[in-house]
Amino acid sequence: MPRPCCRRRIAFTPPCNLFMPADARCETAQEIMLTLDELEALRLADLEGLYQEEAAERMNVSRQTFARIVGSARKKVAQALLEGKALRIEGGIVEVVTMRKFVCLDCKKEWEVPYGTGRPQACPQCGSGNIHRHPEDRGGFGKRGRGRCLRGRRISAQAGKPNLCQSPLNVAKENVNIQEENVEEENKRKE
Repeated sequence: MPRPCCRRRIAFTPPCNLFMPADARCETAQEIMLTLDELEALRLADLEGLYQEEAAERMNVSRQTFARIVGSARKKVAQALLEGKALRIEGGIVEVVTMRKFVCLDCKKEWEVPYGTGRPQACPQCGSGNIHRHPEDRGGFGKRGRGRCLRGRRISAQAGKPNLCQSPLNVAKENVNIQEENVEEENKRKE
């Protein structure tokens, strides 16, 4: 059974939800469905020009998921334009948000700012720069963090330190070094 999708945050709802070629008839036009999260991904990536990491954080998804969403959206828009199909915008597992929560770690003040206004530089109460996103506003990425890659590491549930994965070339070099050390030790024992 696949994992359930987490709610994607969107800060924009479109004023109209159907776009079609001017010469198409409503009853005969084929439709392509563009979900609200795909539209939000297009807005963040193409209209606002955000990098994928920042846009993914705003939508409460990993960077890889954001790339998948925006790729799907671009494909659907291109298909609608090139094949003369109607584009209907609706659906998706989304949460409409308009405010972001911050907390000052020095005075414990909590406050909200609207999306799109940028990160506050200082606490409005004490003026400290030690401010962070509120824990309940950071998103649900679980124990693995914010979708950052664990390439090259295998994390054991029992061990404290991660075991680094090694390429076959490095393993072969280590085996040769160990064999050379064993030969040297045997030669010393024989003497």
